[in-house]
Amino acid sequence: MCASVLSACGGSDSSDTDAGGPEKSQDRGPITLASGKDTTGTLQGQLDRWNKQHPDQKVTLVELPESADQQRQQFIQNAQTKSDTYSVLNLDPIWVAEFAANQWIDELPAKEFPLDKMIPAVVKTGEYFGKQYAVPFNTNAGLLFYRKDLLDKAGAQPPTTWDELKQACEKVRKLPEGKGIGCYAGQFDKYEGLTVNFSEAVASAGGSVVDDKGKATVDTEAAKKGLQFLADGFKDGTIPQQASTYKEEDGRRDFQSGKLLFHRQWPYQWTLANAKDGSSEVAGKFGVAALPGLDGPGKSSLGGLDLAVSKFAKNKATALDFIKFFSNEANARTNLKVTSAAPPYTDLYDDPALRKQFPYLATLKESLDTATPRPVVVHYGDATAAIQESAAAALSGSKSVDDALADMQKNLSAAVAAK
Repeated sequence: MCASVLSACGGSDSSDTDAGGPEKSQDRGPITLASGKDTTGTLQGQLDRWNKQHPDQKVTLVELPESADQQRQQFIQNAQTKSDTYSVLNLDPIWVAEFAANQWIDELPAKEFPLDKMIPAVVKTGEYFGKQYAVPFNTNAGLLFYRKDLLDKAGAQPPTTWDELKQACEKVRKLPEGKGIGCYAGQFDKYEGLTVNFSEAVASAGGSVVDDKGKATVDTEAAKKGLQFLADGFKDGTIPQQASTYKEEDGRRDFQSGKLLFHRQWPYQWTLANAKDGSSEVAGKFGVAALPGLDGPGKSSLGGLDLAVSKFAKNKATALDFIKFFSNEANARTNLKVTSAAPPYTDLYDDPALRKQFPYLATLKESLDTATPRPVVVHYGDATAAIQESAAAALSGSKSVDDALADMQKNLSAAVAAK
């Protein structure tokens, strides 16, 4: 294996790589797994298990930045230079169409994976024109983490609507222990998380960002109501101003330190916020509910991570076998137990022992069943940039909601139509 994965293994020409896909390849040997920053600290342990069993086909973890936008940028730079630095890519599902269309990843042999045991909508995130280009490693749906101890003391219930959320916050803020607490936060920095949170707000108001015919649809009353909820939240103090720079970890840290009443977050927060090592002040004090919406329960964006093989990788037979190992049900069960990551396997949500350990699993399954994908667009970078630019302007107050959505409709339409 190379002494330095980044410096010594990169930049090969495509003629040096296996010309076929992983299904046809017989090439075996060391590979890399390129993945976003492992905030759980558990990936290396899984790689160690593989490496112990495959000493001649070791996998080296290449950690990319925590920010999804920066991860995508590095993945694309690697692909455009036809580098073999990254073998297996741990991708945000929304990038699969873009990477497949640009021939940066290989088609995978769908029949060799237990896809029939996975949630159908999650499996579909790895498809492009009916072919499987990626396999789910985990999945994700946004959930509402809430301070159960404070709601109970205030005589309030977990909210199912935005109005109920604000009313519950007002009650809690009247308590001595609730004075000055931040009411609600999500991921509102100008990055992929803002696209996710905006899309959820629109869907939770009954709208869509891009319809099933591929047309931009943010020039609607539902889209206006969704963005208005977020903009008004910053304006009236429901959402603290510091949340304008929140990514996942920023909000998680503030929720764990007791600064937030409600937090829109992925399931991984459960284990970290329940830590008994002193790192969390809210361990045992919070609950999880579905996201609230305009008139009832809201809708989450579908998240997660999908595994793909780089078109330019060497040792593709090893890469294919590793994905089979890394995405299997046993690993998914372990990931849930250790990190509370949402598994793609349907049966795990009905497992009595897991439900006892993770009482939110039924809520998570319901959220996954109603989750909506972000716009499936080949030029996804342009699409998400259009969303982020206009949404950020509305949240900061530099543009009215109407003007922000008008600009978004124009720029998003151009991104969707681009060939």
